[in-house]
Amino acid sequence: MNRIPMSAAAAALLRALTARAGVPRDRILLSDVRSTEWQSLTFTGERHQFDLRVSGPDSGAVAESLCAGLEDVEFDIPGVIIADIAVPDAPSSAPDGSTSIMVEALTVADD
Repeated sequence: MNRIPMSAAAAALLRALTARAGVPRDRILLSDVRSTEWQSLTFTGERHQFDLRVSGPDSGAVAESLCAGLEDVEFDIPGVIIADIAVPDAPSSAPDGSTSIMVEALTVADD
């Protein structure tokens, strides 16, 4: 199995997102992740973009559940604050019955 390399903040956020979905981890495939360093005058962190694919006959419902109210969720990730998180586009269905989701987030270090 190939693993996509990612930062500790990205890996922690991915674990939190998959837990929020409420389905077995093997139903959510990480297709791609992109993280770039980010900083302001007082904070350091990363911008992330996750491309996820949910499998199974109820993939649309799982995707909707994962995305619903995501911007208001208070994630409990040690050492990381989720400063911003969003799903910029509606989930899309694929011919194989899976559903694709893109999640964008800004994490900052909780020093």
